[in-house]
Amino acid sequence: MRLSTHPLWLVGFRPFFILACLSGMLLPVAWAMMFTGLLPAPAATFSAVQWHSHEMFFGFGWAVLGGFLLTSTKNWVNIRGYHGPALLLLAVAWLIERLGMAFGGNWPLPLFLLSNHLFLGSIIAMLMWTLIRHRQQDSYRDNVFFLVLLPAFMVAKILMLAGEEFAAGYGMAIALFRLAFLVMLERTLTGFMKAAFQAQILRHPLLDMAIKLLGLVLVIGFALPGPLTAAVSLALAVLLAVRFFYWKPQLAFTRIDIGIMYIGYLAIVGQLLIEALGQVVDFVWVGSVSVHVFTFGAMGAVIPAMIIRISKGHTGRKVVFDGLDRAVLYIMLLALVVRVVLPQLVPAAYLGWIHLAATCWLIAFAILAWRVVPMLLRPRLDGREH
Repeated sequence: MRLSTHPLWLVGFRPFFILACLSGMLLPVAWAMMFTGLLPAPAATFSAVQWHSHEMFFGFGWAVLGGFLLTSTKNWVNIRGYHGPALLLLAVAWLIERLGMAFGGNWPLPLFLLSNHLFLGSIIAMLMWTLIRHRQQDSYRDNVFFLVLLPAFMVAKILMLAGEEFAAGYGMAIALFRLAFLVMLERTLTGFMKAAFQAQILRHPLLDMAIKLLGLVLVIGFALPGPLTAAVSLALAVLLAVRFFYWKPQLAFTRIDIGIMYIGYLAIVGQLLIEALGQVVDFVWVGSVSVHVFTFGAMGAVIPAMIIRISKGHTGRKVVFDGLDRAVLYIMLLALVVRVVLPQLVPAAYLGWIHLAATCWLIAFAILAWRVVPMLLRPRLDGREH
């Protein structure tokens, strides 16, 4: 079978969801072992914490976001989309970046920089070319936000690996992923609620735009005065909370496959409130609670459900969450409790909670990989090409 016609390379979500499953399994476990001294940290100019943050956002996170956007953008503008050798090169670039982050500390600086920016620079350029070239036929006019978000990810990546700018880098990365999630949830939950419950949820253009604009402001929140960042975070949290109650959560929570998306939404609200209050009140939290409320509560909850839904729906299968699919979601919710809640209750067992949370990710994404990888390697069941 020719490379360009193998099912794996027909559309962006296929290779990148496989990479997301692998990184979701391995990266948290590797970090837990580094954190407790069972595995040496990469020998590099950046710290182990920088490695962990970078790999979870730009390794795992961008495997998911890249696969999603490569698939969605072609549908938004109604074109064939990148496939074949283009996807192969992107997947290889992603793997090279992982090698560089793990073993590139002693590489010549130009080689490390090439390995570190090849994937993200390439995929951002490709996505922006799609959105700009076909702007007139774009189904979503607010995709202009992605024209700002995508290059901003490069800035966040650079800052994250710069010693003194690390906090600004991961703060910017969270804000960028947060805004991407808000756009995605706004679009997808409207359809999910209508399909599942024949329910209409509140979509007011001014409210939706205000939420996205405030989210965009927080991308540069690290450069704003603390009180202003707190005020914007609080305003965004309030608007999201108000909209949440008009999105019929009493219906959504009757189904875990949709309810978990609402939990991710609430995690974003919670993270914003923690950030806002943290500017004016000294909290005594165990661990980086604000960051992990987002990474475990929003990313960890929403991403597996999204992978299951897209992998089934876009391979011609009926989108039904069976027992194992639901088990994955419950394990990820357990990971959220283990990583964020239990350390506050039993801080003496903090190292154990780190390992247990990582184990939850390993088990959940192993099950997820076992379920979806065979789908991603085979042709669509309905006979369509992609």
